[in-house]
Amino acid sequence: MAMMLIRPILERDFAALREIADESGVGFTSLPSNDAILRAKLEQSLNSFVQDNAEPDNERYMFVLEDTATGTIAGTTAIATGVGNHEAFYHYHRETVVHASRELNVHNKMEVLTLCNHYTGSTEVCTLYLREPYRQGTNGRLLSKCRFLFMAEHPQRFNPRVIAEMRGVSDENGHSPFWEWLGEHFFKMDFPRADYLVGMGNKVFIAELMPKYPLYVNLLSPKAQAVISQVHDKTLPALRLLEKEGFEHNGYIDIFDGGPTVEARLPDIHSVQHSQRRTVQIGEMNGRGQPCLVCNTGLAGFRATLTELVLPTDGPLTLTAEVAAALQVNAGDPVRVIELEGIYPQRRRL
Repeated sequence: MAMMLIRPILERDFAALREIADESGVGFTSLPSNDAILRAKLEQSLNSFVQDNAEPDNERYMFVLEDTATGTIAGTTAIATGVGNHEAFYHYHRETVVHASRELNVHNKMEVLTLCNHYTGSTEVCTLYLREPYRQGTNGRLLSKCRFLFMAEHPQRFNPRVIAEMRGVSDENGHSPFWEWLGEHFFKMDFPRADYLVGMGNKVFIAELMPKYPLYVNLLSPKAQAVISQVHDKTLPALRLLEKEGFEHNGYIDIFDGGPTVEARLPDIHSVQHSQRRTVQIGEMNGRGQPCLVCNTGLAGFRATLTELVLPTDGPLTLTAEVAAALQVNAGDPVRVIELEGIYPQRRRL
């Protein structure tokens, strides 16, 4: 039976990873179109899955979405631990300052952007990209939610503060209104060039050229102000999925395109809280099922897929022989499962 299957990236997936890096375009910093960097990220992932870590440091767990009918790699997703522990990790924090004079009866509230490293050490969910032919059905939700089931199974490997940097506004030519103002005044380079340098791991120029003092938002161009905390059109579905999981925006933005960074505590993420561990039994589904995300409890052998299941209130979970084989589990093995369309709490929108 053909299905869409999540698994850790393997050496043989490099060609597909390179294609995805080319397709993703400007602003998708975590996958630059550079063979050496991509191979280093793939190698880092392979090593992370086999390390016996007592606590998170600088690991990257990269997964691919495979169409088992054709073997096509339909997308990528990843989790990075300890971001900023080995290289600077910058954000702007948007906050309000007050300038007041009692004598003149003046009280002005003004927004400023302050350069900071407040997210150093956090866990980051990143590198979510779904290729154009597969942008349908439940594929996006599978790519997003599988990471939280993996973290629920291996919480000791992750910092409990989980963040996601969302791609900010830019056009089809890579022009970012936020960067056009910032770059013009301080960097003298275009957005694609700056984005590529960051993707290559070259962040020295940020420390050297970025203004050290807060930027007053009202001094930015109107176009730059308008895109602060806004996301790229293609990123909006990913943001909505994270909001349903409980992620919120607390004023941190990307220093290049102004896109929002959202955050949540690992134990509070919806799919972590509400997923259940069950024991497997093999058989045919008895009754009408509902779409569920189910994964095994492995590390390097992690597998996840979406399938219709009858989810009992307790007791074993029945998987068909085909699904059990795809997940590489046998009768009596544990799995983690969650309904795809559970009841989500209401969340504040950006």
